[in-house]
Amino acid sequence: MILPYFIIIPLLTTFLVTLIAGKKDNWAIVLSFISVTSLLVLSLFAFITMMNDTVSYELSTWEIPYGIILVMDALTSFTLVMVSIISFTSLIFSIQYIRHLSMNWRYYALFMLLVTGMNGVIVTGDLFNLFVFMEIALFSAFALVAYGSKAEEYEAAFKYAVMGSVSSVIILIGIAVIYSATSTLTMAKIAEAIPDLSRELVFWVGILFIAGFGLKAAVMPFHTWLPDAHSSAPAPISSMLSGVLIKALGIYVLIRFFFNVLGAPQFFTQIFLVLGTVSIIAGVFLAIGQWDMKRLLAYHSISQIGYILLGLGIATPLGILGAVFHLFNHAIFKSLLFYNAGSVELAIGTRDLRKMGNLNKILPVTSQTSMIASLSISGIPPFNGFFSKLIIIIAAIQAGLPIYAVFAIAGSLLTLASFMKVQRYGFRGENMIDQVTNKIGWRMNSAMIILAVLCLLTSLMIVPGIKEVTLDPVVKVISENSEYMQLVLGR
Repeated sequence: MILPYFIIIPLLTTFLVTLIAGKKDNWAIVLSFISVTSLLVLSLFAFITMMNDTVSYELSTWEIPYGIILVMDALTSFTLVMVSIISFTSLIFSIQYIRHLSMNWRYYALFMLLVTGMNGVIVTGDLFNLFVFMEIALFSAFALVAYGSKAEEYEAAFKYAVMGSVSSVIILIGIAVIYSATSTLTMAKIAEAIPDLSRELVFWVGILFIAGFGLKAAVMPFHTWLPDAHSSAPAPISSMLSGVLIKALGIYVLIRFFFNVLGAPQFFTQIFLVLGTVSIIAGVFLAIGQWDMKRLLAYHSISQIGYILLGLGIATPLGILGAVFHLFNHAIFKSLLFYNAGSVELAIGTRDLRKMGNLNKILPVTSQTSMIASLSISGIPPFNGFFSKLIIIIAAIQAGLPIYAVFAIAGSLLTLASFMKVQRYGFRGENMIDQVTNKIGWRMNSAMIILAVLCLLTSLMIVPGIKEVTLDPVVKVISENSEYMQLVLGR
């Protein structure tokens, strides 16, 4: 059974890095690279071999509902693949990027601890251990945001820690209420007990979890920590935060709890519709006025998360398909955009679009990959963002929600306008820049090229024949919510 290894491998790597790494980071890099490569291979293997199965693993002789249980289904393996891809490329990108800050092994220990926390949240089958792994991921994220040791980074990390603590308290209260009502923390057992609970209790628990995990996902109006944290963190950590952390700790848990445990009550899917739409429009309006490239990308994270929530709020199989596909696509193109911003900042020492210029000549790889990522996030074919947004828009129309489709289209057009500004001023501007402060090495270029290729290749996931083995199993797990309880409990 490979399930425990998604936690054991990164956690063991964290300890090994702290034990054997010397003054420099060479051993830390080797150990971390072996670890993330192993996790990528394992996650792909799990997704390919167990796409239609649900497997549970009990960590002790204590049986459900008393023991700790790990669960693997299509949603789990799909999310693990997403986390592993971004972790792999972020680590490659980090090798040169972080060395311009320091050659300290602590970065890699924190990085692997972050991966441990995210993987733990994804594979756990009970709420308390979900909370524990969530805190592990958050503590390492707080430290990584402040890794550059600048005043703005300390301020952003402090704000992130405060808001993260508030959301964690809200979530812990929700878990306590659930436990007091059901006497179990195992999500499958909670799902079994939900029909016997009062509507008022389910309502209040749902509200607490929307607020708590909505803060983790930076959904409007719970977004205030995100612009500072994502713009201040080192570029590879910004990609981890935006690409996978807000999804693993926020969106993934919302999907698992509200669809697989609560059974997708209409009241809560309506809240998803409203919050998703508000996030799309407000996020993109806040982004379009930004001149700091990383801050602009941070606000777009809020907007793009809105598309995922909108698809989930539609709650039809097609809407869920669009949400799941956009969940994956956003991880790819947004991580790439943060790599692009990090490359520019390292090369010329600024994130201000007004101080950039003809970067397409001196940073050709960064420039070309940023164009691909910009077209993808803006929903331009044939890149992956176009297809996931189109599916969500069609799903809204089919569900009799044309006004939401209009908002989704408007958000995409405004996103295009925003990234036209990025390309016009940032990479094809009139400022003549003849040389770079730091040369962008092959590792950073490789990470950007990998994700740029994936922006195109992942569009094939929607092709008939491929969709049935990549996206449909995930949609089935989410939409056929009663099966989660039955399969985990072996009934």
